[in-house]
Formats: sequence, structure tokens, C-alpha cells
Amino acid sequence: MAGDSLTGSRIRERRLMLGLRQADLARDAGISASYLNLIEHNRRRIGGKLLVTLAQVLNVEPSLLTEGVEATLVASLREAAAEARTPMVELDRVDEFAGRFPGWAEVLAQTHGRIGALERTVRSLSDRLTHDPHLAASLHEVLSTAAAIRSTAGILAEPGELEAEWRDRFHKNLDQDAQRLADSSRALVRFLDESDQAGERRGIPQEEVEAFFTAREFHFPEIEKGSVEPRDVVKAAPELESTAARKLAEAGLQIYQEDAERMPLVALRAAIETHGLAPGKLAQALDVEIYRLLRRLAMVPQDVLGHPVGLVICDASGSILMRKPVAGFPLPRFGTSCPLWPLFTALSQPGGPIRRRIHQKGRAARDSECFAISWQAEQPGFDRDPVMRSVMLILPSEHPDQPPHADSRPVGASCRICVRRGCPARREPSILRDSSGARLMQM
Repeated sequence: MAGDSLTGSRIRERRLMLGLRQADLARDAGISASYLNLIEHNRRRIGGKLLVTLAQVLNVEPSLLTEGVEATLVASLREAAAEARTPMVELDRVDEFAGRFPGWAEVLAQTHGRIGALERTVRSLSDRLTHDPHLAASLHEVLSTAAAIRSTAGILAEPGELEAEWRDRFHKNLDQDAQRLADSSRALVRFLDESDQAGERRGIPQEEVEAFFTAREFHFPEIEKGSVEPRDVVKAAPELESTAARKLAEAGLQIYQEDAERMPLVALRAAIETHGLAPGKLAQALDVEIYRLLRRLAMVPQDVLGHPVGLVICDASGSILMRKPVAGFPLPRFGTSCPLWPLFTALSQPGGPIRRRIHQKGRAARDSECFAISWQAEQPGFDRDPVMRSVMLILPSEHPDQPPHADSRPVGASCRICVRRGCPARREPSILRDSSGARLMQM
């Protein structure tokens, strides 16, 4: 139902809010009660002088009766309905619902947003608890110190007298361990407090580099023009605090520079206009390697592609080296990604391009078109093994409310937060629950 056809519903809601009877409003507006009844049930369109008269009687601006709720609220309701995947939801009446019950619509939209934020927090905390080296080291220090104190205390608590020399030694060890436990506990608390501040904590070099690329939307016009060298861009970046992060960022920008020189933005834009977003044809037209093209496509402005894209690069161990998140395809911050991603399949097929439609399971499930390929980052020799890399370009579907395509293969983000049941590739139980409320504990 079009938004301008809901004027009658808004007139009715405003009348009821003011406690007016239909006959009274009709009389004051100079029309019959039966005609007003047709208007309020959206069976007669209204405009011009009559709309102005009704607005004056209801003490509102005419625009509030014709424009209704904002499009963002309706979009949020549609998104909530799509992610709920309830087949009986009347999507064709969402405008009417928002127009007649704007308060409840706002509550529903805010609740949907809050649930999404909580789920993102769960993913972040899950990744952090599992893989954050700083947190793991702090917890290990606390636990090992507590174990040492428990062992020493157990010896001192045993019956019988200890020699004075040994007793003093144990007491000294106990004091030192207790001091170490206090220091490590304070450091752990300070670490957790700092991570809860408004700004996102970036204590790991890879996180600093990711924040650096994200702040510039993965595009560096100054490098494209050749007016600035990567090292100069890195020196001026406030996100790069550590020496390791600056080295990683400079290495990444050098690759960016090489790809930009091989595929200038003007030539890439012309090729896309001719062949569309087809990596195979584009690589052939530009005479470049497919892996290089996939990297390049993720580093150009969205208006060039006409479609948001994501990117993941890993090494032969499966560790994520670079990630460009995209809506509709959650990417774990630290490794342990779903082993069914084409990114990892490509490692077992060196040099073989893979195009696959996959369906990421979860609350925001949707189809994605993925292009992946692995390549030798360094040529092997008789005295050294090849250094492999794998890259995957992600094109999420623009229609998240659509069911999975018949050819889509189900995958997850990572086992720890994956809701898929009976997956043969599962490495660990999920911390989430299925729709029946049972924990997903199968292996």
C-alpha cells in the first residue's frame, strides 16, 4: 500500500487521540459522517481544501497527515520481518502498521536494533575470549599464579613441623606469588576497563591496520595518483601506534600501489562498464592475475562497482591476514572462520578459480556470491617451500529477505557462533541456541 494512501488511517488515529467522535469531526469539517468513514478506511483519497480543513480541526500540519512515518522506520520493520523469517508476516501492510501505530512500530524497530547490537557483542566477545592474545596471556598469568599459591599453601598446611629454613622459604614464595597475583589481576582489570571505553581498543597490530584501512574506506586516492608513497601515508596515520602495525600497513599499501599501477581506476571503470562485475572477464580484459583483480575490486569506491563488496585474505595456515567486512557476511576478527568458506577450499586447489554461491547461516542470513583463488606469494625452490595465499571476494545479495537459492551451499561465520545443525565440519559446540532453545552441542 502506498504511503500517500494511508492519510485516512492517520486522520482516524489523530481523531481517536483527541477523543473526537467521527460525527463531530465530520460536522466541523463540513462533510457527512459516512464520507469521513470512507476516508478513514482509505477508501477515498483526500487532498486540497478538505485536507487543510481536517488538519485545522485536528490541530496538526497537513504534511503530518500525508507524509506519515519516516522511510527509515518502515525499512527497519521490513528488515526485522525479513530476519525473523516468519512466513505469515504481512509485508505488504508494513506501511499501514507504521502509520496507524507509530509508537509500537518504533518500539519494534528499536528492539530489533538492540538485538542486533547484542548479537554483535556476543560475536566480538566470543572471538576475543577465544583468540585475544592479551586476554589469554593475562588469564594464564592469573591462573598459574593462583595454582602456585595453592600449592605452597597446601605444603604449609600439611601436619608436622617444617624446618625454619624451609618454612621461611615457603613464606617468601607465598608472599612473592601473592604480589604477582595482585599485579596481574590489576593489569587484567585495567585491560578490560580500557576495552570498554567508547573508542574501540586496538592493541594488536592487525587491528590497528584494519582500523587504518577502514577509516579511509579501503581507498587511497593519493596513492592512486602517484603523488604520495606508502611510507608517507603510514607516517601520517594516527591509527597506527605500534611499529609492527606501521610495517604491516606499509606492506599492504605497497601491494595496493602495485595493483593500482597494473589496473588504473579509469581502465578498471571502463572494463566494468563493458563486462560488468565478472572477475574472470575483467582479469582477461585487463591482462592481470585473478587474485590481483579480486584484491583491486575491494579497494575501489563503491560507486565504481555499483555493489558493496567484502574481502578476506588468508595464508596457508588459514589465518586471516586481511579482512574487509561487508553487510550480510559476518567475519570473525581473529581466525577460526568457517572451514567451508571457498577461501579455504581454494587452498586445496592452487591456482584454480572458484565461483560459489553460499548462504551464511545466522540471524542476518543471506546469499552471497563468492570468488576465490589461491596463489604463490613467493616462488618455491629446491631449498624452500612455496608461500601460499588465498583471497575471496564477497558480493552479498541485495535482497536479504529472499530464501536461499537452490544452488546455495550453507556456511557459517565460525563454529562458536554458528546455528547450523549437523555440520560435518564443526570443530566445537556453538554458544548459541537453535529455535527450540536447545544448545547446539553436536560435533
